[in-house]
Amino acid sequence: MIDNLSYAWLHDAVSWLLTPSLVALLAGCAIALIEAGIAVGERFHGLARLRAAGNVEHVQKLARHRLERADLLARIPPMLGLMATIIPLGPGLAALGEGDPAKLASAVTVAFDATVLGLIAGIAGLAIGKLRRRWYEETLDAMEPLA
Repeated sequence: MIDNLSYAWLHDAVSWLLTPSLVALLAGCAIALIEAGIAVGERFHGLARLRAAGNVEHVQKLARHRLERADLLARIPPMLGLMATIIPLGPGLAALGEGDPAKLASAVTVAFDATVLGLIAGIAGLAIGKLRRRWYEETLDAMEPLA
């Protein structure tokens, strides 16, 4: 009896996490889009201005901050996507056991959509991070003779 109550509580708690994880995934995709825009601005205007200013410490601090953001974007949304993939599969499989394939189909659709959102944001974060790392290294290398 106690085991069934603890499992029911656990299931309810985990089910509650689906909506926040999906909202966070959508936010991750929006942040990826914003970061991509910032990266384009950096590449074509911002880094040249930073190089011309000649403040190496400022560039290093800015690079560290922006690379950390891109690294978080590359790591967190795929984890949220996995979480939002697994959460609806439990009730979906239970529905299949009860003879309700439509509920399973709905759960699988949510699961796969969550996976795709997590991967999109993660791929964007990875690409932005790799490009930024190279751009900031080139900028700092160009500034080295000035220091």
